[in-house]
Amino acid sequence: MLTVVVPVYNEKNTLRNSVERLLKTELPLPAEVIVVDDGSTDGGLDTISDFVDEGRVRLLRHDRNRGKGAAIRTAIDAAAGDVLTILDADMEYSPADYVALLEPIVSGEARVVYGTRTYRGHTAYSFWYVLGNRAVNLWASFLFDAWLSDVETCFKLAPTEIWRSLDVRSNGFGIEAEVTAKLLKGGERIFEVPIDYRARTRDEGKKLRWTDGVEALWIILRVRLLGR
Repeated sequence: MLTVVVPVYNEKNTLRNSVERLLKTELPLPAEVIVVDDGSTDGGLDTISDFVDEGRVRLLRHDRNRGKGAAIRTAIDAAAGDVLTILDADMEYSPADYVALLEPIVSGEARVVYGTRTYRGHTAYSFWYVLGNRAVNLWASFLFDAWLSDVETCFKLAPTEIWRSLDVRSNGFGIEAEVTAKLLKGGERIFEVPIDYRARTRDEGKKLRWTDGVEALWIILRVRLLGR
């Protein structure tokens, strides 16, 4: 079974559509959907109350905003699936891509699969966003003698037991860099599959900041040197 974790913080405008698209996607494995509300204050959970009442979505809640990483950790502890992945509630990613991402895992070709984004004029958020992403990729590849094209992708698929073994500690967006660094530190080879992607703008609710990129560089170095 596949567990899809949807961390949510004030995504009222997109949450319903994101979850609905996921539930309509025909996957090669049965799936459970865990929405973790990270202290939202915009009433967005009301838009998926029917999915929760019908048992199509499990809802977990934080009483205050603790960060994306904290929300994902909560879901990892509660997950019932054999394989786990993440879907942001911002409509930047398409859950239809899970079909291709699951194929190497189901066939036994890979244990860890990443959905990698290709930036184009109509999909990139900004020049600096793309440049920062590439800097993080190069930094991780250099430090771990690997080659990765998208460390920060939301679409990371791996057995739930692997997610739990990583002992991730980041509360915010740094969880993406921490997960990747710890996978590489543990000797995992990451299988990459191209996916569709459309970055939203700051006006549309983009939350990532330049400081998150700096934090990612530090986390990768810390894991490489200290293993944590």
